[in-house]
Amino acid sequence: MNIYEIELSVKIGNITLKNPVIPASGTFGIEYEDIVPIDKLGAIITKGITLKPKEGNKPPRIFETRFGLLNSIGLENPGIDVFLKETLPRLKRYNIPIIANIAGESIEEYEELAKILNKEVSGLEVNISCPNVAKGGIEFGQEPDVVFSLVSKIRKATNLTIIVKLTPNVSFIKPIAKACEDSGADAISLINTIKGLAIDVEKQKPVIFGGLSGPCIKPVALRMVWEAYNSVSIPIIGIGGISNTGDAIEFFLAGASCIQIGTANFIDPLSCIKIIDGIRDYMIEKKIPNMDFFKKRRDEF
Repeated sequence: MNIYEIELSVKIGNITLKNPVIPASGTFGIEYEDIVPIDKLGAIITKGITLKPKEGNKPPRIFETRFGLLNSIGLENPGIDVFLKETLPRLKRYNIPIIANIAGESIEEYEELAKILNKEVSGLEVNISCPNVAKGGIEFGQEPDVVFSLVSKIRKATNLTIIVKLTPNVSFIKPIAKACEDSGADAISLINTIKGLAIDVEKQKPVIFGGLSGPCIKPVALRMVWEAYNSVSIPIIGIGGISNTGDAIEFFLAGASCIQIGTANFIDPLSCIKIIDGIRDYMIEKKIPNMDFFKKRRDEF
Protein backbone atom coordinates (compact mmCIF):
# COMPACT_ATOMS: atom_id res chain seq x y z
CA MET A 1 0.00 0.00 0.00
CA ASN A 2 1.40 3.41 -0.91
CA ILE A 3 0.71 6.87 0.47
CA TYR A 4 -1.82 7.70 -2.25
CA GLU A 5 -4.12 4.90 -1.06
CA ILE A 6 -4.45 6.36 2.43
CA GLU A 7 -7.57 8.43 3.10
CA LEU A 8 -7.27 10.62 6.20
CA SER A 9 -10.43 12.68 5.74
CA VAL A 10 -13.29 12.63 8.25
CA LYS A 11 -16.69 14.29 8.33
CA ILE A 12 -18.10 16.12 11.34
CA GLY A 13 -21.63 17.31 10.67
CA ASN A 14 -21.42 19.31 7.44
CA ILE A 15 -17.66 19.83 7.78
CA THR A 16 -15.21 17.67 5.86
CA LEU A 17 -11.72 17.65 7.40
CA LYS A 18 -8.78 16.66 5.19
CA ASN A 19 -7.29 14.88 8.21
CA PRO A 20 -8.40 14.16 11.79
CA VAL A 21 -6.08 16.58 13.64
CA ILE A 22 -7.21 19.96 15.00
CA PRO A 23 -5.43 22.33 17.41
CA ALA A 24 -7.50 22.77 20.58
CA SER A 25 -9.10 26.11 21.36
CA GLY A 26 -6.81 28.52 23.18
CA THR A 27 -3.61 26.61 22.40
CA PHE A 28 -2.99 27.67 18.82
CA GLY A 29 -3.57 30.87 16.89
CA ILE A 30 -2.91 32.69 13.66
CA GLU A 31 0.29 33.94 15.31
CA TYR A 32 1.80 30.54 14.47
CA GLU A 33 1.44 31.08 10.72
CA ASP A 34 5.13 31.91 10.21
CA ILE A 35 6.30 28.57 11.60
CA VAL A 36 3.38 26.16 11.08
CA PRO A 37 1.84 25.25 7.68
CA ILE A 38 -1.68 26.02 8.85
CA ASP A 39 -3.34 24.84 5.65
CA LYS A 40 -2.18 21.28 6.45
CA LEU A 41 -4.38 21.11 9.58
CA GLY A 42 -7.73 19.35 9.57
CA ALA A 43 -9.38 22.55 10.83
CA ILE A 44 -8.66 25.38 13.19
CA ILE A 45 -10.67 26.11 16.33
CA THR A 46 -10.57 29.66 17.59
CA LYS A 47 -9.81 30.81 21.09
CA GLY A 48 -13.01 31.18 23.09
CA ILE A 49 -15.16 34.06 21.85
CA THR A 50 -17.68 36.00 23.94
CA LEU A 51 -20.09 38.80 23.01
CA LYS A 52 -18.24 41.42 25.02
CA PRO A 53 -14.48 41.68 25.61
CA LYS A 54 -13.22 39.78 28.66
CA GLU A 55 -10.09 40.65 30.60
CA GLY A 56 -9.70 37.17 32.03
CA ASN A 57 -8.29 36.23 35.42
CA LYS A 58 -5.50 37.90 37.35
CA PRO A 59 -1.99 36.37 37.16
CA PRO A 60 -0.63 33.84 37.66
CA ARG A 61 -2.57 32.20 34.86
CA ILE A 62 -0.30 29.27 33.97
CA PHE A 63 1.62 26.90 36.22
CA GLU A 64 3.64 23.90 35.06
CA THR A 65 3.15 20.72 37.06
CA ARG A 66 5.28 17.56 36.89
CA PHE A 67 3.19 15.94 34.15
CA GLY A 68 0.92 18.69 32.91
CA LEU A 69 -0.14 22.30 32.94
CA LEU A 70 -2.54 24.26 35.14
CA ASN A 71 -4.17 27.24 33.49
CA SER A 72 -6.57 29.90 34.67
CA ILE A 73 -6.89 32.23 31.70
CA GLY A 74 -10.54 33.04 32.27
CA LEU A 75 -11.56 33.22 28.59
CA GLU A 76 -9.71 36.47 27.93
CA ASN A 77 -10.66 37.69 24.44
CA PRO A 78 -11.45 40.95 22.63
CA GLY A 79 -15.09 40.04 21.92
CA ILE A 80 -17.03 39.11 18.82
CA ASP A 81 -16.71 42.47 17.01
CA VAL A 82 -12.92 42.44 17.05
CA PHE A 83 -12.89 38.76 16.10
CA LEU A 84 -14.99 39.45 13.00
CA LYS A 85 -13.01 42.52 12.02
CA GLU A 86 -9.44 41.45 12.71
CA THR A 87 -8.99 37.73 13.41
CA LEU A 88 -11.43 36.03 11.06
CA PRO A 89 -10.15 37.68 7.83
CA ARG A 90 -6.65 36.36 8.59
CA LEU A 91 -7.95 32.85 9.25
CA LYS A 92 -9.96 32.84 6.02
CA ARG A 93 -6.76 33.07 3.99
CA TYR A 94 -6.23 29.37 4.64
CA ASN A 95 -8.10 26.57 2.91
CA ILE A 96 -9.31 24.81 6.04
CA PRO A 97 -12.56 24.83 8.03
CA ILE A 98 -12.83 27.48 10.74
CA ILE A 99 -14.68 26.44 13.89
CA ALA A 100 -15.54 29.19 16.37
CA ASN A 101 -15.37 28.28 20.05
CA ILE A 102 -18.11 30.27 21.79
CA ALA A 103 -18.90 30.92 25.45
CA GLY A 104 -21.45 32.98 27.35
CA GLU A 105 -22.83 33.88 30.74
CA SER A 106 -26.40 33.08 29.67
CA ILE A 107 -28.22 30.96 27.14
CA GLU A 108 -29.20 34.15 25.34
CA GLU A 109 -25.54 35.07 24.83
CA TYR A 110 -24.81 31.70 23.24
CA GLU A 111 -27.82 32.15 20.97
CA GLU A 112 -26.72 35.61 19.91
CA LEU A 113 -23.20 34.44 19.10
CA ALA A 114 -24.60 31.57 17.03
CA LYS A 115 -26.75 33.99 15.03
CA ILE A 116 -23.88 36.42 14.43
CA LEU A 117 -21.50 33.67 13.28
CA ASN A 118 -24.06 31.73 11.26
CA LYS A 119 -22.65 32.69 7.84
CA GLU A 120 -19.12 33.51 8.95
CA VAL A 121 -17.54 30.19 9.94
CA SER A 122 -17.79 26.46 9.21
CA GLY A 123 -19.00 25.41 12.63
CA LEU A 124 -19.31 26.17 16.32
CA GLU A 125 -17.67 24.52 19.30
CA VAL A 126 -19.97 25.34 22.20
CA ASN A 127 -17.87 25.65 25.34
CA ILE A 128 -19.94 24.50 28.31
CA SER A 129 -16.92 23.19 30.19
CA CYS A 130 -14.51 25.98 31.15
CA PRO A 131 -13.70 25.70 34.89
CA ASN A 132 -12.03 29.11 35.10
CA VAL A 133 -14.89 31.60 34.84
CA ALA A 134 -17.27 32.83 37.53
CA LYS A 135 -20.37 32.78 35.28
CA GLY A 136 -21.25 30.45 32.43
CA GLY A 137 -18.73 27.85 31.34
CA ILE A 138 -18.87 24.68 33.36
CA GLU A 139 -22.18 25.51 35.06
CA PHE A 140 -23.93 24.89 31.73
CA GLY A 141 -22.29 21.51 31.21
CA GLN A 142 -23.01 19.54 34.38
CA GLU A 143 -26.76 18.85 34.16
CA PRO A 144 -28.35 17.01 31.20
CA ASP A 145 -31.51 19.15 31.30
CA VAL A 146 -29.51 22.38 31.13
CA VAL A 147 -27.35 21.00 28.31
CA PHE A 148 -30.44 19.95 26.38
CA SER A 149 -32.06 23.37 26.74
CA LEU A 150 -28.92 25.28 25.76
CA VAL A 151 -28.04 23.18 22.72
CA SER A 152 -31.67 23.11 21.52
CA LYS A 153 -31.78 26.90 21.44
CA ILE A 154 -28.42 27.16 19.68
CA ARG A 155 -29.66 24.60 17.15
CA LYS A 156 -32.63 26.83 16.35
CA ALA A 157 -30.34 29.84 15.99
CA THR A 158 -27.97 28.39 13.38
CA ASN A 159 -27.59 25.83 10.62
CA LEU A 160 -23.86 25.52 11.29
CA THR A 161 -22.29 22.28 12.48
CA ILE A 162 -22.52 22.27 16.30
CA ILE A 163 -19.85 20.60 18.42
CA VAL A 164 -20.39 20.67 22.18
CA LYS A 165 -17.26 20.68 24.34
CA LEU A 166 -17.83 18.65 27.51
CA THR A 167 -16.32 18.80 30.96
CA PRO A 168 -14.77 15.84 32.80
CA ASN A 169 -15.89 17.38 36.08
CA VAL A 170 -19.11 15.34 36.27
CA SER A 171 -20.03 12.03 37.86
CA PHE A 172 -21.35 10.46 34.64
CA ILE A 173 -20.58 11.61 31.10
CA LYS A 174 -23.12 9.41 29.28
CA PRO A 175 -26.30 11.40 30.09
CA ILE A 176 -24.54 14.66 29.22
CA ALA A 177 -23.36 13.27 25.88
CA LYS A 178 -26.85 11.88 25.14
CA ALA A 179 -28.45 15.24 25.94
CA CYS A 180 -26.17 16.83 23.33
CA GLU A 181 -27.20 14.33 20.68
CA ASP A 182 -30.91 14.53 21.51
CA SER A 183 -30.91 18.34 21.34
CA GLY A 184 -29.38 18.54 17.87
CA ALA A 185 -25.61 18.61 18.33
CA ASP A 186 -23.64 17.21 15.38
CA ALA A 187 -20.69 16.10 17.52
CA ILE A 188 -19.18 16.32 20.98
CA SER A 189 -15.60 17.10 21.99
CA LEU A 190 -14.10 15.87 25.24
CA ILE A 191 -12.50 16.38 27.57
CA ASN A 192 -11.85 19.91 28.71
CA THR A 193 -9.47 20.44 31.62
CA ILE A 194 -9.80 18.85 35.06
CA LYS A 195 -10.01 21.12 38.10
CA GLY A 196 -6.67 21.31 39.88
CA LEU A 197 -4.64 23.24 42.43
CA ALA A 198 -0.96 24.07 42.96
CA ILE A 199 0.50 25.16 46.33
CA ASP A 200 3.83 26.91 47.02
CA VAL A 201 5.35 25.14 50.03
CA GLU A 202 7.88 27.94 50.66
CA LYS A 203 5.26 30.69 50.76
CA GLN A 204 2.79 28.16 52.20
CA LYS A 205 -0.13 29.34 50.13
CA PRO A 206 -1.94 28.41 46.91
CA VAL A 207 -0.35 29.46 43.62
CA ILE A 208 -3.15 28.76 41.19
CA PHE A 209 -6.53 27.06 41.04
CA GLY A 210 -7.23 26.14 37.44
CA GLY A 211 -7.73 23.57 34.73
CA LEU A 212 -5.24 20.71 34.47
CA SER A 213 -4.19 19.55 31.00
CA GLY A 214 -1.36 17.56 29.45
CA PRO A 215 -0.19 13.91 29.51
CA CYS A 216 -1.41 13.32 33.06
CA ILE A 217 -5.08 13.54 32.03
CA LYS A 218 -4.89 11.22 29.01
CA PRO A 219 -6.15 8.06 30.77
CA VAL A 220 -9.17 10.01 32.09
CA ALA A 221 -9.89 11.44 28.65
CA LEU A 222 -9.61 8.04 26.98
CA ARG A 223 -12.02 6.51 29.48
CA MET A 224 -14.58 9.27 28.95
CA VAL A 225 -14.34 9.06 25.15
CA TRP A 226 -14.88 5.29 25.46
CA GLU A 227 -17.94 5.82 27.65
CA ALA A 228 -19.39 8.51 25.40
CA TYR A 229 -18.95 6.30 22.34
CA ASN A 230 -21.17 3.72 24.00
CA SER A 231 -23.97 6.25 24.51
CA VAL A 232 -24.15 8.33 21.30
CA SER A 233 -23.97 7.81 17.55
CA ILE A 234 -22.71 11.30 16.66
CA PRO A 235 -18.96 11.80 16.09
CA ILE A 236 -16.65 12.29 19.05
CA ILE A 237 -13.60 14.53 19.03
CA GLY A 238 -11.04 13.30 21.56
CA ILE A 239 -9.01 15.75 23.63
CA GLY A 240 -6.64 15.31 26.55
CA GLY A 241 -2.91 14.74 26.80
CA ILE A 242 -2.35 13.81 23.16
CA SER A 243 1.36 14.36 22.54
CA ASN A 244 2.34 11.90 19.81
CA THR A 245 1.05 9.51 17.16
CA GLY A 246 0.52 6.66 19.60
CA ASP A 247 -1.71 8.83 21.77
CA ALA A 248 -3.77 9.76 18.72
CA ILE A 249 -4.26 6.14 17.67
CA GLU A 250 -5.40 5.25 21.19
CA PHE A 251 -8.16 7.85 20.95
CA PHE A 252 -9.30 6.57 17.55
CA LEU A 253 -9.49 3.05 18.99
CA ALA A 254 -11.44 4.37 21.97
CA GLY A 255 -14.08 5.78 19.62
CA ALA A 256 -12.92 9.25 18.56
CA SER A 257 -13.45 10.25 14.94
CA CYS A 258 -10.80 12.94 15.20
CA ILE A 259 -8.66 14.61 17.86
CA GLN A 260 -7.59 17.98 19.22
CA ILE A 261 -4.04 18.77 20.30
CA GLY A 262 -3.68 21.22 23.18
CA THR A 263 -0.81 21.39 25.67
CA ALA A 264 1.61 19.76 23.22
CA ASN A 265 1.39 22.91 21.06
CA PHE A 266 3.12 24.86 23.83
CA ILE A 267 5.98 22.36 23.86
CA ASP A 268 6.30 22.12 20.09
CA PRO A 269 4.19 24.34 17.78
CA LEU A 270 4.65 21.71 15.05
CA SER A 271 3.04 18.95 17.15
CA CYS A 272 -0.12 18.81 15.03
CA ILE A 273 1.81 18.52 11.78
CA LYS A 274 4.07 15.80 13.18
CA ILE A 275 1.08 13.84 14.46
CA ILE A 276 -0.70 14.13 11.09
CA ASP A 277 2.40 12.68 9.41
CA GLY A 278 2.67 10.02 12.08
CA ILE A 279 -0.94 8.90 11.61
CA ARG A 280 -0.37 8.61 7.87
CA ASP A 281 2.80 6.56 8.41
CA TYR A 282 1.03 4.29 10.91
CA MET A 283 -1.82 3.66 8.49
CA ILE A 284 0.60 2.86 5.66
CA GLU A 285 2.53 0.47 7.87
CA LYS A 286 -0.61 -1.29 9.11
CA LYS A 287 -2.26 -1.21 5.65
CA ILE A 288 -5.22 0.78 6.96
CA PRO A 289 -7.04 2.42 4.02
CA ASN A 290 -9.13 5.06 5.81
CA MET A 291 -10.27 6.44 9.16
CA ASP A 292 -13.42 4.28 9.17
CA PHE A 293 -11.19 1.31 10.01
CA PHE A 294 -10.74 2.52 13.59
CA LYS A 295 -14.48 2.70 14.22
CA LYS A 296 -14.93 -0.82 12.86
CA ARG A 297 -12.06 -2.04 14.99
CA ARG A 298 -13.54 -0.34 18.06
CA ASP A 299 -16.89 -2.05 17.44
CA GLU A 300 -15.15 -5.42 17.57
CA PHE A 301 -13.97 -4.90 21.16
